Amino acid sequence: MVETRPYGSWSSPIGADLAAAHDGQPEYVGWVGAEAWWTEPRPEEGGRRTLVRRRAGGREESVLPAPWNVRSRVIEYGGRPWAAAERPEGPLLVFVNFADQRLYAYEPDDSGAEPRPLTPLSPVGGGLRWADPSLHLERGEVWCVLEEFTGDGPADVRRVIAAVPLDGSAAQDRAAVRELSDARHRFVSGPRLSPDGTRAAWLAWDHPRMPWDGTEILLADVTAEGTFGEPVSVAGGPEESIPQVEWAADGRLLFASDRSGWWNLYRAAPDGSGATPLCPRDEEFGGALWKIGLRWFAPLDSGLIAVAHGRGATALGVLDPETGEVVDTAGPWTEWAPTLSAHDTRVLGVAASPRSSYEVVELDTGTGHARVIGAAHDDPVDPTYYPEPQIRTFTGPDGRDIHAHVYPPHHPGLVAPGNELPPYVVWAHGGPTGRAPLVLDLEIAYFTSRGIGVAEVNYGGSTGHGREYRNRLREQWGVVDVEDCAAVALALADEGTADRDRLAIRGGSAGGWTTAVSLTSTDVYRCGTIIYPVLDLEGWASGETHDFESQYLESLIGPLADVPGRYAERSPLEHSDRITAPFLLLQGLDDVICPPAQCERFLARMEGRSVPHAYIAFEGEGHGFRRADTMIRALESELSLYAQAFGLDMPGIPTLELSK
Repeated sequence: MVETRPYGSWSSPIGADLAAAHDGQPEYVGWVGAEAWWTEPRPEEGGRRTLVRRRAGGREESVLPAPWNVRSRVIEYGGRPWAAAERPEGPLLVFVNFADQRLYAYEPDDSGAEPRPLTPLSPVGGGLRWADPSLHLERGEVWCVLEEFTGDGPADVRRVIAAVPLDGSAAQDRAAVRELSDARHRFVSGPRLSPDGTRAAWLAWDHPRMPWDGTEILLADVTAEGTFGEPVSVAGGPEESIPQVEWAADGRLLFASDRSGWWNLYRAAPDGSGATPLCPRDEEFGGALWKIGLRWFAPLDSGLIAVAHGRGATALGVLDPETGEVVDTAGPWTEWAPTLSAHDTRVLGVAASPRSSYEVVELDTGTGHARVIGAAHDDPVDPTYYPEPQIRTFTGPDGRDIHAHVYPPHHPGLVAPGNELPPYVVWAHGGPTGRAPLVLDLEIAYFTSRGIGVAEVNYGGSTGHGREYRNRLREQWGVVDVEDCAAVALALADEGTADRDRLAIRGGSAGGWTTAVSLTSTDVYRCGTIIYPVLDLEGWASGETHDFESQYLESLIGPLADVPGRYAERSPLEHSDRITAPFLLLQGLDDVICPPAQCERFLARMEGRSVPHAYIAFEGEGHGFRRADTMIRALESELSLYAQAFGLDMPGIPTLELSK
């Protein structure tokens, strides 16, 4: 029997502990012989990431016990942290351990083996870090990206492609690491070796560009001794983003480029000449390179190419490069992570849908059959409690389109009185060059099953809709994102979907910025949740963040030297006096991307203003919360904020103490 209760007072089996236990997703799939391997989160184990293998017969087992944490810190966001190869005596694994960022070698089938370090420690700055490894057993080496700090500042860093001996000789001696490329470029990706072993291709870019602004493909001859010749740029440039490059089985070069305005696939001769589009469409076959080694496509031995594509990576297909035809995989999935891997006729991917969390999927391109083989979704509660998303396009200022996912309140046994409109929270995603995927998120269900709607806004600047849509945010960060979020919130209120007096906004990282700016520049929201945010533009542009994003504001705001007033005009720190709505501020104390010092300065300016607020800082957390206890407290505190601001009767939730 369906009962009637006010929005926000609904009881739900989806608790904060359940949402925390299912946070995160499998990543970095790969084949080791005929076995599928991938990394997987362990929120209940301090937030570490383990490596999982699927044994013959379907049994999944962790390759490395706690406390080993398979995760790289290159460019802070990391990158592919492992590589492995099958040998007659068993697989050899090379991985990055998060705690010390060293490369380790490990033989998991040797019961007496322990991981042994391959690289040394460095006492300088952030030390030595590694990402995107590839094994070359015939040379006794692993090739990867080396990030080396040369001083104590975040910008005191160099990045090169390096070869590390597998015999462990470099574990104590940095000189044993063989550098394959020079440091002329600020950023590089891991090299891809041609099938005949004579050429290496990789990506490079420089400040102030971000990889979605402009990258280039570098190509170098490889000698029999494994050294690189002089690299040559064969594609890309300051206004062309190439997020991935690979070799086809026939030795031709494959890459994704947005030279047409969309990330499409191209094929070139082995020397990089004569590039032609393989499937020109107004959709994406690539994305924003936030981590080193992301893969939106995977060449097969047959010459076909597995592709994650769509308005975002919404489908997995098999592309015939000779005809340009794409045959999409049948299945329930609406989102494919950029981590494809191919072996023979099989393709591995990580996919999710509005009814299922991310799981490891295998596609047999010979039969066209796709099946879940790892991290299988298992409903932790009755799925009738899951929200039903609506894919919407709203109209913003100047008539521009704004894409969003709207999740109305939903409960199988409860409805609200007919004359009541629900409260809604606008979610602003991070990046800001990113997007909100259309997938099951128990954090969203945590709110919707209690009678609070959620609207995820893919504001101007988001990926998935071509370069022109991304470029809307150029020098307009803090304007377009704020306007688009407000336009969606007000449109929901105007159409009678949401209660105009009970609107909130929340976001983390760049979404935290959008939330803070929204609270200082609009009167749309009754309250807001600001999570590890950017709050002080001038500080962030003057050495308070990591190297990768240290010049991101050049495109998002404009050069600081040219438009210093714009930095002050948009910074929430400079306009804290305008905030009148209650807010919750959540921050990791180990965050080097959006450091806690920005929150502390912001809060100092709020003193004596009598605005209800709370600040919770979490020890041991960085940029993005990974520990179960952290996520539980953060979610419950957020819900309590909404209960107080909206006047909700929320049973069973610890009360968040708000200061004034």
